Amino acid sequence: MSVLVLAAAALPALAAEPVLFDWFEYKGHDAPFDAPLKPGQYRNPILAGFYPDPSITRAGDRYYLVNSTFTWFPGIPVFESRDLVHWTQIGHVIDRPTQLDFDGLGMSRGVFAPTIEYHDGTFYVLNTSVDAGGNFIATAKNPAGPWSDPIWLKTIDGIDPSLFFDDGKVYLINNDAPEGTPLYEGHRAIWMTELDPKTLQPVGPRKVLINGGMDISQKPIWIEGPHIYKRDGWYYLVCAEGGTSLQHSQVVARSRDIWGPYTPYEHNPILTQRDLPEDRANAIGNAGHADLVQATDGTWWTVFLASRMYGRVHYNTGRETFLLPVEWKDGWPTILAQGKRIPQVADGPSFMQRNATQAPLSGNFTWRDDFDRPQLDTTWMFARVPKTQWADLRSHAGKLAISPGEGLDTLRNPTFLARRQQHLSFEASTSLTIPADAKTEAGLAAFQNETHWFAAAVRRTGDRVTLTLRKRQKDATTTLASTTLPATTKELRLKVQGNDGNYAFAYDAGNGWTWLKQDVDGTVLSTDVAGGFIGATVGPYARIVQDY
Repeated sequence: MSVLVLAAAALPALAAEPVLFDWFEYKGHDAPFDAPLKPGQYRNPILAGFYPDPSITRAGDRYYLVNSTFTWFPGIPVFESRDLVHWTQIGHVIDRPTQLDFDGLGMSRGVFAPTIEYHDGTFYVLNTSVDAGGNFIATAKNPAGPWSDPIWLKTIDGIDPSLFFDDGKVYLINNDAPEGTPLYEGHRAIWMTELDPKTLQPVGPRKVLINGGMDISQKPIWIEGPHIYKRDGWYYLVCAEGGTSLQHSQVVARSRDIWGPYTPYEHNPILTQRDLPEDRANAIGNAGHADLVQATDGTWWTVFLASRMYGRVHYNTGRETFLLPVEWKDGWPTILAQGKRIPQVADGPSFMQRNATQAPLSGNFTWRDDFDRPQLDTTWMFARVPKTQWADLRSHAGKLAISPGEGLDTLRNPTFLARRQQHLSFEASTSLTIPADAKTEAGLAAFQNETHWFAAAVRRTGDRVTLTLRKRQKDATTTLASTTLPATTKELRLKVQGNDGNYAFAYDAGNGWTWLKQDVDGTVLSTDVAGGFIGATVGPYARIVQDY
């Protein structure tokens, strides 16, 4: 059952006359994605666009992966693959409005880094719902769902929980404040406690496994994202360190006893891009937050987050999911030698599918939704949890009907349907029927969060039809361009193009494309400018205006 059907069963629809959208199309054309592939090769990232904090597990010959979604809904997408490279989304962990509520939260709060595990016929996803409940576990027999309501871990503070099953016992590992007073800004610790395998609640004491990081004398910051693996009698504790930006890295320590003490690897970090020249072309940065998996052929692989950047520090596509092999050297897992760049074309597993496409999750492609199905495609997202059924595919055949509600700057649920921006060079377009009601504005939005967005919007005012491009940056909303269309105009096409930080907006009222505004500073949508942990999105929206 779709999210919208579930929402409609419990909540009334909005009363405002809906705005009809005929189709939406997205095209990506990044130059690095045009590099030819040899047989057996794949493209990085494997999940392009805002797919951060990946976690992976294997069940038989299938692999399952989840990502953070913060306050986007549905939350925590679940992907399935047979070969680690080609992925299909099969569901969400948070797909019912009753599971979580994000009203009042900024877009980068909500569900942080999830972990997925499989054990004895059950799938487990652990997560922290920041400012909206805390740490929880959700379970499912089928990874496509349904997933259980959150099982709250009320006595476990901190973030980034993960599970480890060993000899009939279950352990929870996570990031939390250190014992006593932190010694410096960003001083954190990795803690572990045993869980009751039936209730999944903590039993026994919690213990610090790592204090501060691999070398506390260097004052490392934000040791987080912990995972434990067992190999050849060793327990390996693999964590992220250095924060999620340019200093991000992955480190490892090991012990013969699960409770430690853990000895750091002398050649840490095992993954980072912080030691590369800042002015490198087609830069990839922020690498870390890795999760390892042993494949069916015995090889080891890792998924991790990184960002494709421009202008040294900007990344509108957010933090994405990459894949690399893991090599064991002298009893230690290694991912990428220091000083080596993450490849955007790499050799895949021996069992990788041949002649399969990674689109629409990686590479250059065209993706189109003609809104001709009864349920929304899993690609679409809502900013926070919808309380009403404002997006409808059934009342007007072949159309998306959006009942206008709140605007993009609300801390509730704006009536905006979002799709991830997956390319640095892209274009997105849509076609809509111009609203008849002067109280309604509708158009195309490029949105990073409630304080950083663009909106190309049309509205009837008296005997005129006005198309306006607005920008929101922090506390200021400004008009970048405006034009008047003939009052007889009924249909309108809108388009946004982006090339790194250069954006442009166009319209077609029946006489071909005309630029509304070019050379717009698109760094407004970059994570480093907007703040937080998410990437840019694009999509149709409608709102009820207040100045009539």
